[in-house]
Amino acid sequence: MVETLDISLQKSEQSRISEFDENNIQFGKVYSDHMFLANFKNGQWEDMTIMPYGDLAISPANTTLHYAQSIFEGLKAYRGENGDVLVFRPQANAQRMVKSAERMCIPPVSEEMFMTSMTELLRLDKDWVPSVPGTSLYIRPVSFGMDPFIGIKPSDEYMFLIFTSPVGAYYTEPINVKVETHYTRAAAGGVGAAKTAGNYAAALYPALQAQKKGYSQLIWTDGITHEYIEESGTMNIAFLIEDKLVTAPTGDTILNGITRDSVLTLANDWGMDVEERRLSVKELISALESGKLKEAFGMGTAATIAPIKTIGHEDIDYNLPSVDGWELAPKLLKTLDEIKTGKVEDIHNWVYRID
Repeated sequence: MVETLDISLQKSEQSRISEFDENNIQFGKVYSDHMFLANFKNGQWEDMTIMPYGDLAISPANTTLHYAQSIFEGLKAYRGENGDVLVFRPQANAQRMVKSAERMCIPPVSEEMFMTSMTELLRLDKDWVPSVPGTSLYIRPVSFGMDPFIGIKPSDEYMFLIFTSPVGAYYTEPINVKVETHYTRAAAGGVGAAKTAGNYAAALYPALQAQKKGYSQLIWTDGITHEYIEESGTMNIAFLIEDKLVTAPTGDTILNGITRDSVLTLANDWGMDVEERRLSVKELISALESGKLKEAFGMGTAATIAPIKTIGHEDIDYNLPSVDGWELAPKLLKTLDEIKTGKVEDIHNWVYRID
């Protein structure tokens, strides 16, 4: 159930839905007709409006432009078997956004407000949810400071937005990754567990350097010793070492991924040996060299499951077994896709249906 909010509606005069071909969708290039907007003023969220998607007017002194007081989420809506619209685990995104807001001194959007505004927006733009296999409607909620003030302090006013974008696959083939032992994504006591803009900005330069060497993403290591695996680029990461599924425990340097949680839940359902523990780079390289590492994959909303074919470390590339022979990652991807599109029973109540 979602609460009733006073949301005004300004409908687009003409839909732009004819601008995109759902058989050829580039990730993050096309946006749906409408967006939801609310302003935080005088201690409360107000001015809730669904309006045509468009540019925003902000002051050059906007506090977020200077100090990155911004948080966001990413989730997806899918076209179900009967043509209905299904959203995967939106309540979990709403709850995580509250935690990010607390860490970044941003007034939280309640789960009820998050769910209601998202629901009404998707009801209006339901035709933008593509039906081609492997496609979805990406949903981006974002909240940020709006004060026209360049002094360093939490903003007094904020904006909350939700906009959507039809998307295809984020990765179209298995990826190459590099173990990063110099640069740091997040440090203990920092904001690594918050989904905040600055985390991604800090990752751009080292990721670009890796891409110049032919790698798609990085495997981040801890910021103190660089001896332990944490995340992979914009995703959590898991390793199938012999018959054990190993992934780093979440904490203040690792984002608590919703896809990660879903993967671990399914693996436990299947009776797998799941270990949430620190995995050293040394142990990882040993498993690669001995052939004990059977599969490695990223886990995230954009990619869902991203198989890794090569891991680079200290100028040596280690190739994993051919993805064609993998069992776990393809099973996870297939099962999650079937749950998200209503093809199999949703025993964990992960799917939220837009009526």
